[in-house]
Amino acid sequence: MFNLILVVVAQMNGHSETTDLFHAAWEIGGALGLGLLIGVPAAALTGRLKDGEPLEIEALSLVFLTAGLALWLDVFFLIAGMTVGAVIVNTASHHQKAFHEIEHIQWPFVVLFFLLAGGALELEAALSLGGIGICFVALRAIARVFGGWVGANLSGRPSTERKWFGVALLPQAGIAIGMAMIASQRFPDWAPQILALTIGSTVIFELLGPIATLTAIRRVEAVSERD
Repeated sequence: MFNLILVVVAQMNGHSETTDLFHAAWEIGGALGLGLLIGVPAAALTGRLKDGEPLEIEALSLVFLTAGLALWLDVFFLIAGMTVGAVIVNTASHHQKAFHEIEHIQWPFVVLFFLLAGGALELEAALSLGGIGICFVALRAIARVFGGWVGANLSGRPSTERKWFGVALLPQAGIAIGMAMIASQRFPDWAPQILALTIGSTVIFELLGPIATLTAIRRVEAVSERD
């Protein structure tokens, strides 16, 4: 959806041609294909050296291989990476927990990512958003709460739990910043506003979201214990 919206926005502003639709299809379809191409053999081969647990070197190799090929082939690397992970987790039955070892080294990368993202934030652009930023935060919160409630209903969860699913989804992770960086590259004239809106809202949801998630978990646990 994100990739298709980029094409629509470009066409609305006269910066796109019909060929961009084919390019968007290639970015999405190619990313899925690349994810399957890497994920299927990785699911069978990783985790064979030590107690059914993929090693750090295996995890890092897959990350760099996926990212490098995605950039080289000009496909959506976020989709490619998520496809590889999903394939491995769901098809590698000999894994106790896919790439558990990478958790020991992930924090430096996470900190570096957010540091670089924060370095791209222009306070003047953030302050100029005003009502747009407030509306974005409000609409995202409403959409999460409503979407969680709809999903809980469709999955047949108990009525006492349904209202808390969306609340638990309020935290916003780094993937939103990653998409914002892609959008800012596509529309450099709007880059300061795009990054300011995304990074600013991420800060808000990362401060308030975990509290909301913890509250939702405790309320659902309390209801379960009474039942």
